[in-house]
Amino acid sequence: MDQGVRSAEFGPPGPLRNRLVLLILRGQKTATSSLVSDYDVEGEPLPEPGELELLLNSNDRGVAVLETIAVTIVPLSDIPWSHVVAEGEGHTSLTDWRRDHEEYWAAHSPAGQLDDSTPVVMQEFRVVERLVAD
Repeated sequence: MDQGVRSAEFGPPGPLRNRLVLLILRGQKTATSSLVSDYDVEGEPLPEPGELELLLNSNDRGVAVLETIAVTIVPLSDIPWSHVVAEGEGHTSLTDWRRDHEEYWAAHSPAGQLDDSTPVVMQEFRVVERLVAD
């Protein structure tokens, strides 16, 4: 891979990342959500359409190349149902999605207190190359 390609890590290594990577490789997960503040804290630029990322598994091994299709920033209160469905994680309501994401961000993000106005990055992507078989 080109050294300019950044890595895509969906959750910390372990069961959550394993599940999310599998959903991506199966084509069930084509979107993700993150906090703008996390990019700020890490000094990372926001993803951009056309950008390629190396999807890492729990062993930090590249398993696929993802291409960002779209990036939209919205307040937490404005996440649409269509995005929740594209995340492919089985949430049955916006309330269910928000609860799970707020719990995750509280445990893994330096964002601090979240509220309806917290900026969220909605990223859509596609697998452009698989590097491993199922």
